[in-house]
Amino acid sequence: MTTKTTWPLVRVLRDRDAGLCLSGVVVSGFGTSALWLASGVWVKDLTGSDGLAALCMLAMWLPTLAGPLLGTLADRGRRKPLLIGVNLLLGALLLTLLGVDAPGDLWLLYGVLFVYGAASVVHDAAESALVATAVDRSLLGDFNGLRMTATESMKLLAPLAGAGLYAAYGGAGVALLDAATFVLAAGLYAALRGREDKSARPRDGGHRRGTAEGVRHLWAHPVLRPLVLAGGATMLCAGLNGALVYAVVDGLGHSPAYAGVLYAVQGAGSVAAGLLSGAVPRRLGARRFGAYGIALLALAVALRAVPSDPVALVCSAAIGAGLPAVLIAALTSVQRETPGALLGRATATAHTLVYAPNVAGLAAGATLVELVDHRPVLVALGAALLVTAAALCASPAGTEAVPHR
Repeated sequence: MTTKTTWPLVRVLRDRDAGLCLSGVVVSGFGTSALWLASGVWVKDLTGSDGLAALCMLAMWLPTLAGPLLGTLADRGRRKPLLIGVNLLLGALLLTLLGVDAPGDLWLLYGVLFVYGAASVVHDAAESALVATAVDRSLLGDFNGLRMTATESMKLLAPLAGAGLYAAYGGAGVALLDAATFVLAAGLYAALRGREDKSARPRDGGHRRGTAEGVRHLWAHPVLRPLVLAGGATMLCAGLNGALVYAVVDGLGHSPAYAGVLYAVQGAGSVAAGLLSGAVPRRLGARRFGAYGIALLALAVALRAVPSDPVALVCSAAIGAGLPAVLIAALTSVQRETPGALLGRATATAHTLVYAPNVAGLAAGATLVELVDHRPVLVALGAALLVTAAALCASPAGTEAVPHR
């Protein structure tokens, strides 16, 4: 790898504020991933119900649908104090789970997870807006790539740690760990030195008008609209593909536990993609970078229909490498192309439009896999993703420019 390629990455790692933001992502992401696994196991142990265990994920995801409204909160003042407050709030909230030890207490667990999800939407919007002011614009792609790498790394490590902690100390132990990570993250955000101007409050008309401004900005922007729509379509297909993983494993002749191997390889692919996602978009531009990533994902999803272990492993790595491309491209473009006063609303709206279809895809896939053979579905998903990639490549470039190196 040449010096020209590595230099921006090194600059991000050497920047104090960027390093603190990344550290905050790592520690809070570790706690979140650990709780994500443990909460479902916790409910399963208390009730024996798979359906009630699945409600944990639903409780955490539901607030994403209100992203445009919740994102307005991130534009009503300075983002640094908001991030500190949200992290401390979540740390305190998680301590209430220490009293959950019977099926009758599950209402508290679901309630905490729902608030957790809502606070996370506000947190992500405020963090994205803060990063856009704390990190040099030419390095935003590198930063978001490192953020993706950190997030995916935590998804590989934290569930194992969470499972071990749960086995030793129960759900209360995992809740304490997650609370501690949020307190630590609050301290990291408090240590940021960068100056931040107070965001402009939404104009007269209140929350509803302020929310609409973020939606209008994304829809009217010639660069952001195709990227966000392509991201949503990709995540819909990714959800369908994810719901078929156990059918793929069964077709390979393995036990369900083999899905963990495929997920680990996919995570490794995402880590590698995150490390490259600063240099590559600088050469291609965000639109082509996202489109090429979707095309790689399309081929990998379609080839999962081949009942071969080596093919399945290669496809998992390719899925991990291809899927993040459009997500990083869309988020980085929102940060670059959105005025600071709108960043919270625009980011939260983009997250809703991109990630909410994943939930619909998972639900549809869980139904579809019971009705039809998974292999034609995988081929059809690959074709749909190729169409998405072609449409993104053919969309008008608008004002998109490749940042100077």
